[in-house]
Parts: sequence; C-alpha cells; structure tokens
Amino acid sequence: MDFASYIRDIEDFPKPGVVFKDITPLLKDPQVFQKAGEALLGLTSNMKIDKVVGVDSRGFIFAPLLATRLGAGFVPVRKSGKLPFKTLSETYALEYGEDTLEMHTDAIQKGEKVLVHDDVLATGGTASAVCKLVEKLGGEVVQCNFLIELTFLKGAEKLNGFPIKALLQY
Repeated sequence: MDFASYIRDIEDFPKPGVVFKDITPLLKDPQVFQKAGEALLGLTSNMKIDKVVGVDSRGFIFAPLLATRLGAGFVPVRKSGKLPFKTLSETYALEYGEDTLEMHTDAIQKGEKVLVHDDVLATGGTASAVCKLVEKLGGEVVQCNFLIELTFLKGAEKLNGFPIKALLQY
C-alpha cells in the first residue's frame, strides 16, 4: 500500500523552516490505519518481544496495537512529571535546549526483549533516550520501529547500532 500518499506535509510547523510530516490523514481512514498497523507488525519479523515501549505522544497510537498483536505488554514513556509512580529519567539534547523522558522503574524486567516504537525517527535524540531507559532497567532493545524515518536528519546514527525499521523513509 502507498502509505506515503496519506502523509501530509505541513510547512513551517512547529517553527519556520520545518516541514512536519502529519500522519493524521493516515489515521482517519480506518482501512489505511489498519493496514499500517499490520505493516508495522510485519516489520517485527516474528521476533520474541516481551514489551512494546511507546513514546509520548504519537508513539502511543500504534504501540498498544503492536503490543496486543505480539502478546506483549505496553510501556508508556512520557515527558517529565506525567507518570504517577517512581520513574527513571533520561535527558537528551534538542536543537535548542533539552528535554527529559521518564519510564516507570518497574516497567521492564531484566532480560526482557523490547520493541521501541515511535511515529517518526528524526534526529534520533528521543529514540536514543528511550533505548537508554530500557537498558538501565535491564531490558534488551531488539528493534526500534517507526512509521516514518527522516533519513536526511541521520537519526539512526544516534541509535548505536540498534536495528531500525520504518514503513516510510524520506
């Protein structure tokens, strides 16, 4: 299926000079949404996965779907101060400044196989921070899974050799 035709470019969002890849046209079409979920599931190549980590906020769209289809648990990673239990945090660099992500300290057990999912791999800072959180808890990142990879931003270079799969590349 041509998923790219369901991705809308929004110029100058969230700031001038940025072309934002809007996935909402894909999400609003039930058949395309379902097929995208199936295609993302296909990227896991029948690997053993114990937990699917979804990244705040658009990673929450497909990660729970993947978790249920894989028979795995779902773990939300959120921005600082949004999770109610004890958390582990990881701060990472943004273009201007930094941000912090958190995960519950009991979300992943030592040795668990983890699929990290987000909507877009851009500069790699977010995904790298999530992988570090998984490893701090003793999990093993078996793959980083994305709907879109913006290859020109070279985010894969920050992922230290973790396997990366994406439905679309720009």
